[in-house]
Order: sequence, then structure tokens, then C-alpha cells
Amino acid sequence: MQIFGNTIRFGIHAGPQHTTYADYAALWRSAEDLGYDWASVFDHFVPIQTDPEGPCFEGLTLLAAMAAQTSRIRCGVLVMGNTYRHPAVLANIATTIDHISGGRLELGVGAGWWEMEHEQYGIELPPIGRRIRMLGETLPILKSLWTQHRTTFEGRYYQLTDALCEPKPVQQPQIPLWVGGSGEKLTLRTVAESADGWNTFFMPEGEYQHKLDVLAEHCRAVGRDPRDIRKSLVIQAVVRNDAEAVRTQAERLAQSRNTTVEQLGGRMVLGTPEQCVEQLLPYAKLGVSDFIIGMRAPADFETLELVATKVSPAVKERGQPLLP
Repeated sequence: MQIFGNTIRFGIHAGPQHTTYADYAALWRSAEDLGYDWASVFDHFVPIQTDPEGPCFEGLTLLAAMAAQTSRIRCGVLVMGNTYRHPAVLANIATTIDHISGGRLELGVGAGWWEMEHEQYGIELPPIGRRIRMLGETLPILKSLWTQHRTTFEGRYYQLTDALCEPKPVQQPQIPLWVGGSGEKLTLRTVAESADGWNTFFMPEGEYQHKLDVLAEHCRAVGRDPRDIRKSLVIQAVVRNDAEAVRTQAERLAQSRNTTVEQLGGRMVLGTPEQCVEQLLPYAKLGVSDFIIGMRAPADFETLELVATKVSPAVKERGQPLLP
């Protein structure tokens, strides 16, 4: 069964790039004050999908600070690059943050992908198949270190001998583990085998339904109920009370990303609060329980507030997940 239920939650995902510590902390406090259920960092050392020359805070250090500066909101990371840290080191880091937060950590892990970081720091970036198999070993190592007094593990990529991880996490039986990605052959198989939650980016409804079907097949193959896996979507959104204001903001966003509003529309939520509710409800009925709004700097505080006050309450009231 799920270790954290299937209540619909709304959150923000804020990659800590091109920002200051003060502004970033203010964003998290605003999200908590507005009633969001979740806030997360990413795990990169060089800015992604933008000018790589700018500032970028280390994700887990920053997450620990945000955990100390908040009191209620769930503290997440979407997602850790598995190539950056040995899983035993990660287990200890996560446990420490879980204690700092009073048991509010949710840990996302992925195979790693940002080639520039690996090249600059001399970190090996194995082929994707190997990276996902490494991730497949990381998840049981984390769970064992969090639940067993000592862990011995003899894997293809990692080996532990009578390893300790003390104290244990505040959350029992363990910290919720998310896997990020949408690769159908290996990533979704890893989700089925070991993850508590699956995170990916917003996509058209038919495409997402196909991914769910693939995940369900993997679950059947490993003898698991797909309803035991929580689903989340990271969503870029522009929400305004006025349709013309939506168009204006969307055009600015499209220009900054060298694309068109029409191309953005297929991968984003755009519209008035009422329109955005109608766009999200089909995903809730497909089983999505976590809607995570992307909030890169400079943060769109108007969208942040409208989602919290108008979109989230309506989706939570009307959306009854029908998990596959």
C-alpha cells in the first residue's frame, strides 16, 4: 500500500538558479503561507535550460536550509542526480534533512543527465542504460539503510559491508522515495520495482495515459498494484484572471524560450483559474495526486497566488483520482 496516501496536493518546484538566497527563501515562505502542500529544489550545479553562466545553489544544502525555515510544507527534491553521490552518502544526507524538517522530506532520485556538469567536474556520465541500472541498485540501498540496523549489499555497481545509517529517519517506515523520468523500458520498470512515487513533466493527456499503461504493465510483471505508486506532474503554468493578460504573459514566456505560444500550450497550463481547473481535472481522474507548479526565477507570484487560492481548492474538491 502507499506510504503516504492519495490525497491531492499542490506544490511548487523551484530550481535554485539565477536567484539569491534571500529571494529563494522568500519564495518558499510565500508558498507555505499560501497553503501549498509541497516545495522542492532541483539537483544541479550549473543552470539548466538557460544561461549556464549564472548562479546555481547546491540543491541538498539549500533544501536543508529551507527545511529549517519552514514548519508545515513538505520538503522535496525533484530529482537527485544518482551519478553525483554514492547511495550510502545520500541516505545519510536525506536522514539528516528529515530530522531538520521534523519528518517532512520527500526524496526524488533520477539517473542523472546534465552533461555539462559531468564534463566540468570530471564526474563520469555512463550510458543511459547503465545509469538507470545504477539507480535500480540505489533505491533498495536507501530503503535498507533507513530501515535496517546494518546493511550489506553486493551489487554490480555498489557494495556495502555492515553499513550503518544512524539515526534512522523521523518518518517510518522510511522517507518517501520518488523516481523521476518517463523512459518506458527501464525507468518505468524501476518505478514499478522500487518507488513510492513517480514524477514526470506535464504532457498531453493521451501521451500521459500511454505512460500509465506502460507503468501498469511493469507493475503486473513485478506483482505490484499500480495504485500503490503516487503520481506527480511538474507543470509550467501561466494563470491570470483575464484572458488577454494570459496571452501577454505567455508571449513573453515563449519569446524567452525561443518558441511559440501554441507550442507552449501543449506542454503547459495556460488560462484563467477556471480554465486551468478544467485542464487539470482529467489528470486527477487519471490518478495524478500531486500537481507541482514550476517556479523558476523570476517567480510568477500572480500565478503562485491564483493557483493557491482558486485552482488548488477546486481541483481538490472535484478531482477524485481513479487510479489504474
